[in-house]
Amino acid sequence: MDLLYLDYNCFQRPFDKPLDARIQLEALACLEVFRRADEGMVNLVWSFIHQDEATLCPFPERKVATLRLAEICAVRRGPTKAIRDNAEAWGSSQKLSPKDALHVASALEATATHFLTCDDRLLRRAARLNLKIALMNPVD
Repeated sequence: MDLLYLDYNCFQRPFDKPLDARIQLEALACLEVFRRADEGMVNLVWSFIHQDEATLCPFPERKVATLRLAEICAVRRGPTKAIRDNAEAWGSSQKLSPKDALHVASALEATATHFLTCDDRLLRRAARLNLKIALMNPVD
């Protein structure tokens, strides 16, 4: 069974204003991933960085919904030295933001098969790491 790591923006995409077709498609794709996880068709990873971002979310309805979605995540990952070390290295070498680097490092630590994000820049930069994980937009 596939183990998917969703960047935090995938948890938030269904709340974004559907200003263009891309946002609408990504929102539907993210909702489909959550449906499949809820039905046991895929497994999702929830990491400490997800928890941090959800806790800091300034929008109460988004925070509550995201924390509810966390309940369907079958795999949990806390901070480790390997995650921290990888994130620090990738932040400087590939110019990943600290949060993005922590998400990618957490996905690797969890041995996720796929890393999903709506962030094109993150996909490009993470691809340069040549990791054994499929990096893709949820629509893909």
